[in-house]
Amino acid sequence: MTAPSAVPTEIVTPRLRLRRPDPADAEALVAAVNASLPQLREWMVWAQAPMTLDASRENLTGAAERFDARENLRYHVWNAEGTELVGSSGYHALDWRVPKGEIGYWIATAHAGQGYAREVVQALTDLALTDSAAGGLGLRRLEIRCDPANGRSARIPPALGYTLDARLVNDDVTADGSAPRDTLIFSRVR
Repeated sequence: MTAPSAVPTEIVTPRLRLRRPDPADAEALVAAVNASLPQLREWMVWAQAPMTLDASRENLTGAAERFDARENLRYHVWNAEGTELVGSSGYHALDWRVPKGEIGYWIATAHAGQGYAREVVQALTDLALTDSAAGGLGLRRLEIRCDPANGRSARIPPALGYTLDARLVNDDVTADGSAPRDTLIFSRVR
């Protein structure tokens, strides 16, 4: 299979809007990331230092290009009105030959604990596993990987019908690189 030519640039859920990255969102991304840095730093390799406006613009330009090339389909998560950045999610590690991908996600600290990550993952799962003829991505396998110590993140996949495929022991290092860590791999297939 090849990457679908039509991928939605916006997905609307009951409380959120997921939109393709845009360099115009740089200030909102910097504000959300930097306000959440103490919490993100523990889990995200890219969140070890404050984000600058220039770095954000560069990041968003690359993310938009990768989205358009169907290499990485990142979505920014906004409130229903589209005025406040709530977090980010999307499809990573895409392999259109299988086809398969991986969902990653983070929610800004100010919005954590409200079920937004679960809502986003449900919407992305539905889109990914729907046949391309019916407007979905037509993936056959969808994974979520996380550190087992990240309990909030690890609770989402089983709640949405994902199966725990494996716990890879000493598979990676902590986000700050200071120690080995395990990786949980959850999947949904069709």
